[in-house]
Amino acid sequence: MKQIPNLFTLLNLFFGCIAIVFTLQNGILINVSAEGTELLDIPEKIWMTSLFIGLAAIVDFLDGFVARLFKATSEFGKQLDSLADVVSFGVAPAMIIYQFLRLSFAQEEGGVEISLLWLIPVFILPCAAAWRLARFNLDTSQSYSFKGMPVPAVGLFVASLPLIYWNVNEPWVYNLLLNKWFLYGNVLVLSYLMISTIPLMAMKFKDYSWQNNLPRYLLIVIAVLAIVLLKWLSVPVIVLAYVLLSLLFKNKLA
Repeated sequence: MKQIPNLFTLLNLFFGCIAIVFTLQNGILINVSAEGTELLDIPEKIWMTSLFIGLAAIVDFLDGFVARLFKATSEFGKQLDSLADVVSFGVAPAMIIYQFLRLSFAQEEGGVEISLLWLIPVFILPCAAAWRLARFNLDTSQSYSFKGMPVPAVGLFVASLPLIYWNVNEPWVYNLLLNKWFLYGNVLVLSYLMISTIPLMAMKFKDYSWQNNLPRYLLIVIAVLAIVLLKWLSVPVIVLAYVLLSLLFKNKLA
């Protein structure tokens, strides 16, 4: 029974590995017309990466619940969980941005043969995730608030990008997600948020009073409204609201 939570954690890692496979077998086609104009076609395989990162997040939540249910929390499980999170919410999301960067450069003249040096900055993201998780494992004070953005939150944010690309039929969305500077900016901002010590709320309740949980309740309300009104675009809105509410109510996060 004591190993059941660890099996859930390994399932998190398993889903993360599958997510990476789908980024590598993304089916991206770059066609060149007779006039030399490069036309981009993105078949839907890479959105499977988002699906498996989402499944990894569900399992990541459940392993803690199961550990408490069976009273099987352990230091081993804590370390195993962090190792799985680096893959599922660090490496797999970095590969999504890697492929979007390839598409971004492919729009430019000679961009199909872009140097790897322009692409490898995306791996700052999993490095920051590893740093944040190692620090978290040594810090016992992060129960009802976090120091820096939780790695699964970053993973889910990046996982939403392919889903937004395919399901939000707006030119500005395509242009933004295929803008290399936007992609580099995401890597830097998300990496900074992970390694920073900015106080960010944990969705854990000591009690259910409005006074002690105002930012949490506000985030829930914003999340519900965003999902109803914005659908896939709700994910970045919710993440932004999470950061802003944490900063506005940092004195209530303890």
